[in-house]
Amino acid sequence: MIPSERRSTRIDTGIVDVVVMTPAPRGRRDRWRILTLRRAVGTRCTGAWEIVHGRIEGVETPAQAAVREVFEETGLVVERLYSIAVNPFYLHKIDTVQLALVFAAIVAPAAATLGPEHDLSVWRTPTTARKHLAWPREKDAVSYAVQLLANGDAGAVEDVLRVQL
Repeated sequence: MIPSERRSTRIDTGIVDVVVMTPAPRGRRDRWRILTLRRAVGTRCTGAWEIVHGRIEGVETPAQAAVREVFEETGLVVERLYSIAVNPFYLHKIDTVQLALVFAAIVAPAAATLGPEHDLSVWRTPTTARKHLAWPREKDAVSYAVQLLANGDAGAVEDVLRVQL
């Protein structure tokens, strides 16, 4: 191939990652619990622990996709949503740089109702969640979410990061 004929690698923003968080029980050192999900047998990355993620569908905004994915994958209803990061990764099979728009979703304490992609869910401390998650950028997303929401909300940057639902 002549260099001038090479096509450009595509950039796509069609994915959301969501750190699902609930307040820790009173008296605990950590303020938050993080929902981790284990991939079910027969799915890609079987047995890997992850956070909620999925595709932005049709005319959805990224925030709408995040709320929908949380409900579809866990049955939980998002009470508050924060935009916290953008994580790029390269999909070599389709020569695409994928940008995952990362959110933190606050939900009421409850057990998750899992869809077919996952076979187990565990609420973990942020430290334990980071130890179990398979993807380094998901570990980073947990750190960002916990840091940004250390006092229960985003403080002085609440007006910029909080998504109105």
